[in-house]
Amino acid sequence: MDRATFRPGPLARVRLTPESELVFVRDLRHPPETVWAALTDPDRLAEWAPFLADRDLGRPGDAVLSAVDGDQSYPAPARVLRADRPHLLEYTWGDDLLRWELAANGDGTTLTLRHRVGGPDLAPMTAAGWHICLDVAAHLLDDDPVGPIRGAEAKDFGWADLRDAYAERLNRD
Repeated sequence: MDRATFRPGPLARVRLTPESELVFVRDLRHPPETVWAALTDPDRLAEWAPFLADRDLGRPGDAVLSAVDGDQSYPAPARVLRADRPHLLEYTWGDDLLRWELAANGDGTTLTLRHRVGGPDLAPMTAAGWHICLDVAAHLLDDDPVGPIRGAEAKDFGWADLRDAYAERLNRD
């Protein structure tokens, strides 16, 4: 895909739990094993995720995930708590807890991300960021790469509109 024409797709299914856990659900056209590789392999993560991983996330243990914003990177400690290939990946990233659940859905996968955020005000921003990242991941899985869109650059690709739309959706539910 020509990066200049990339635009985010429709909103994902989202909700916020009383414990400030953002639940973000997307359907992908690829089987769980393929999605698992995109979630765990550091080379694949570098092509879509908001961070770089210092190792494969497919096994429990310590890791470093470095958030990227332009030429800057911000390393944070991480710990893979569970890695049940290809169905469940759970890890900490700084103070956040992320749980990726993959369920076969026909030929594709229903991906459910549960991301514990610092409070309800952060949920729409977090949803907008993951929305863009997972749209980029979907293009990557389709062999139509866009290249990573991270940090402030996301503002050039509709992040603010997504944040506002997710704020409205989360406040409505």
